[in-house]
Amino acid sequence: MQGALLALDNSSGDVKAMVGGRSFEASKFNRSTQALRQVGSSFKPYIYTAAIDQGMTPDDTVLDAPVSFPGGASGPYTPHNYDGKFEGLITFRRALAQSRNIPALKVTERVGGIKTVIEYARKFGITAPLPPYLPVALGAADISLIEQTAAFTTFPNDGVRVAPRMIRKVEDYDGRVLEENYPEVKDVVSARTARTMVSMLREVVRHGTGAAAARLNHPLGGKTGTTNDFTDAWFVGFSPSITCGVWVGFDEKKTLGNKETGAVAALPIWMDFMRAALQGRESEDFAAPPPASPNAVAQRVDTADQTAGDGETH
Repeated sequence: MQGALLALDNSSGDVKAMVGGRSFEASKFNRSTQALRQVGSSFKPYIYTAAIDQGMTPDDTVLDAPVSFPGGASGPYTPHNYDGKFEGLITFRRALAQSRNIPALKVTERVGGIKTVIEYARKFGITAPLPPYLPVALGAADISLIEQTAAFTTFPNDGVRVAPRMIRKVEDYDGRVLEENYPEVKDVVSARTARTMVSMLREVVRHGTGAAAARLNHPLGGKTGTTNDFTDAWFVGFSPSITCGVWVGFDEKKTLGNKETGAVAALPIWMDFMRAALQGRESEDFAAPPPASPNAVAQRVDTADQTAGDGETH
């Protein structure tokens, strides 16, 4: 089994930690920057970002019920939720926190289809090939850990993505600066959209598939990712100051084992790293989310079932 970890400073893009595999002696291949792997449900935040950007709210509802989408030559596409169950009418907030697949696909249709979601992923800095097929909305796309982690800096950064920076500056023996790299930032979405998404991604940690991270007792948000047959496990998450992504899998596409989800295989590694990285940052907090629209209807969301696994891809 292999793993990779990448951590970025949210304000500067400085790479604070990078692990490319179990052993550099055994393999020089850097899985943080060179490996392209299916990201599973860690792709879903791009769907909900598109929805929030279009004026929808975390309290809008979507029907979690059996559905088939028209397909091509292979026939209709009939997606399933990870647990094989349906929850009926649920809020966007719960749908993302519990990583429900069918609601994610219905919201994809609501925002204008998979092409709109891909446009948003591109805004977030994802350059990997993203074919315009509906399963891509559930993470059936190969993306590098460094791109996915850098994309997530957009949420705690009030809508600004920061590019990873390996080298700040180079000086010669006499202290003359030969080269200097300044933080490279790009506007992706409005601060309002980003703060709303932070509040939704915090729910993943509070009551959703990433609930184990609540034990760190720190303001955190993030998203689990699990792929078909449990070949890839992800957790990409952030505090107000640091964004960190973890991937676990084999170099060849083979299963990690039954129920080896992002929450089981990747999240504990993320928590170990963040526990150390957050030392001395106890007082930090996220900016307040924007107030709810005056015509929003408050809905009770049942969080009794905290054992839900992460949504798989197609």
